[in-house]
Amino acid sequence: MTALPEPTEHDVIVVGGGPAGSVTAGLLAQRGRRVLVLERERFPRYHIGESLITGMLSVMEELGLSERLEAMGFPRKYGVSLVWGRDKQLWNVRFAEAGGYEYSFHVRRAEYDQLLLTRAAELGATVVEEATVKEAVVEDGRVVGVRYLVADDAAPREARARLVIDASGQARTIARRFTQVRWDDDLRNIAVWTYFQGCGSLPAGQVGNILVEQVPDGWVWAIPVDEGRLSVGYVTATAKFAAAGVEGPQLFRRKVAESRELKALLADAHEDDAFRTTRDWSYVSEHFHGAGWAAVGDAAAFIDPLFSTGVWLGTMAGWLLANAVDELLSHPDREGRLLTRYAKAYRQLVDDMSQYVRFFYDSEREREDYFQRAQALQRTTQDVGQPRVAFVATIAGIAALRTLLDAIDEEMPAAA
Repeated sequence: MTALPEPTEHDVIVVGGGPAGSVTAGLLAQRGRRVLVLERERFPRYHIGESLITGMLSVMEELGLSERLEAMGFPRKYGVSLVWGRDKQLWNVRFAEAGGYEYSFHVRRAEYDQLLLTRAAELGATVVEEATVKEAVVEDGRVVGVRYLVADDAAPREARARLVIDASGQARTIARRFTQVRWDDDLRNIAVWTYFQGCGSLPAGQVGNILVEQVPDGWVWAIPVDEGRLSVGYVTATAKFAAAGVEGPQLFRRKVAESRELKALLADAHEDDAFRTTRDWSYVSEHFHGAGWAAVGDAAAFIDPLFSTGVWLGTMAGWLLANAVDELLSHPDREGRLLTRYAKAYRQLVDDMSQYVRFFYDSEREREDYFQRAQALQRTTQDVGQPRVAFVATIAGIAALRTLLDAIDEEMPAAA
C-alpha cells in the first residue's frame, strides 16, 4: 500500500492488517505515533465473519469511518432473529431496545477490511502488504522488532520498535513463541458454509436481521450480504461432524432440510459459491502480553461465533490496546501496569461472553432464562433491571468498558 519504510525505527510494529490490527494502528497513528503495519496478504482478500454488532460502532466514529460505512451500501443489521429455546418458535430482538445505535451492518469483509487498512494508512501508519513476518527480534529477553520478507525478496528485512503487536489472527506469528493457548474443549466446533442467491426474506419487522436457528446437533446461520444473497452456514461439534460420516456439503444440505425458517428462505435460491470449512475456534492465550510485545484480536483469543462477536472483540481489544500503548509510549515506566490493565479488561470481555455462549448453547431453556442470565452478567447497559434489555445489550456488545476499567483500576496497586 505504501513504499517500504525508511528508516526502520518505529514506535509500534503491528503484525497483521485485519480489523484488530488496523484499528490499533489507525488509532495510534491518529495520535501521532509512528506505526508500521506488516500484512501478509494483499487486500482486498476474502474473509468470513460478515455480520457486525453495534457495540463497535463508537470506534468507527473515532476513526472517522461512520459516513463511509453508510456510503458503502452494506445491508443494515437491525437485530437478531432466532429459532432457539424450548418453544422452537421464531422470535427476534432489535438493537435499538438497548439504546445506542439502531443498527449495525452485514459487510463484505474484503471491502470492510480494506476500508480499515486504508484508513490506518490515511491516518499516518506505514502499511506494507505481502510482508511475511518470519520471527521476532529478541535482545536481553525483550522483543525489539521483527524480521520479515516482502513479496519475493530473498533477503529478510528488519524493523525495530518500542512495542510489537501481534494482530496476525490464528497464525499467532509472534505470540506463539511466548505463550500457549487454552482450547475450550466444550466449544470445539466446525462450520461449513457457502452463499446462496435469490433468497427470500424474514417476516416484516425482521428484514435485515441475522437468522440463528437451532437444528439437530447444531445450528445454522443466514446473513444477508447483498440484495437477495445470503451467507449460510452450519455449526456443529467437531466430534458430531466426524460421527456423521459424510462430507461437509452433504451434511450442510441435510441440516438445511431439517431447518424450518432457513429452508423457507432458501426455497427458490441456488448455491453460487464454493463450500468452505473452519474448525476449533474457541481459545484463550495464557498471556496477552510480555516484554516488548502484546497480542490483540484472534492472536490473543477467539470466541465461538454464535453472536457474531469476532470483529467486535478485535475492534474493542484494539481500542483498549491503542489507549494503553499511547500512554506507555509517553511513560515507558508504566508499561507493565498499562499492559496488565489492558489484558485484564480484554480477558474479562472474553470470559463474560464465553460464559454466556456456554449458557446459551443449552437450546432447551425458556427464553426468559436467557434474558435473566444476561442480566446477571451486569456488564451491559445501565438499565440492568430489565432482563430483555440486558440480553440485547449483551449480544449487541454494548459493554460498559469504562465501568470495567474503573473496577480494574481499583483492584490494581497505585501507579508508581
